[in-house]
Amino acid sequence: MWIRVFSRVPLALWYPFARFLAWLAWRVVPYRRHVVDANLKAAFPEFDDATRERVIRDYYRGFADMLVEVMRSLRLTPDELARRVHIANPDLVRNEVAKGKPVLLVAAHQANWEWMLLGLSSQLGIPVDAAYKPLIDNWAEHEMRKLRSRFGARLIPAQELLGDIIKQRGMPRAIAMVADQEPVSSERKHWLRFLNRDTAFFLGAEEIARTTRYAAFFVRLKRVARGHYVVEFVPLAGAGERLSPGEFTGRYARLVEQQIRESPADWPWSHKRWKLKKPLYG
Repeated sequence: MWIRVFSRVPLALWYPFARFLAWLAWRVVPYRRHVVDANLKAAFPEFDDATRERVIRDYYRGFADMLVEVMRSLRLTPDELARRVHIANPDLVRNEVAKGKPVLLVAAHQANWEWMLLGLSSQLGIPVDAAYKPLIDNWAEHEMRKLRSRFGARLIPAQELLGDIIKQRGMPRAIAMVADQEPVSSERKHWLRFLNRDTAFFLGAEEIARTTRYAAFFVRLKRVARGHYVVEFVPLAGAGERLSPGEFTGRYARLVEQQIRESPADWPWSHKRWKLKKPLYG
């Protein structure tokens, strides 16, 4: 009930509150400040103290803005969403789907990725199926599913995605996933140098791309102003392209890293991304 009430508050009133929250998390009651600082020092050793502090400040501001934007999502109309999330080149994906086959859309946790999904499902004009990891809390799971599917996206638990692709293999659609999270220790993974560190990447997106040979696109997301974003599709793999092991993940990781370097404050630095350590052998 309180989410429905708060979602009625316009963003113009939410943003000053978000700035206050960001200041608290940055200066008063630091939220994982040690994690943010350590991650940035490792990723950007060239940053001096003033530059790194500015990125940290902007990170907390952007994250707080995302929190209130997600809160507002229940009241967003398609017209307002279209004004706030602009898709620069939608025909790149539409033309592939028009050929009668699905496409893969692979994104990262950059800026407001929740609005990115809402923008894709409301503006592309094609079915959008999104893989996600279910939340442990039943209430939060129910609310987030409702929010993410507001404009027609069909949500598929990540562990069921491959089976769903096989079952729906003849249906033209966009299959979306976010793939920059760290895999758990039991999952198959591929190691790459990423942001100056040995980094494990989950192989789910690559395995789907290599098995299906669907056309695949990286979904680049850029914050251009407060509450305004641009989505751009970047080709990752062509339809029918044969990929060697690790090639798809390598292409994806380079695009994610490029996106982060262009706007370092918009990636979730407070997340403990590098808990896994690369084994010395094997």
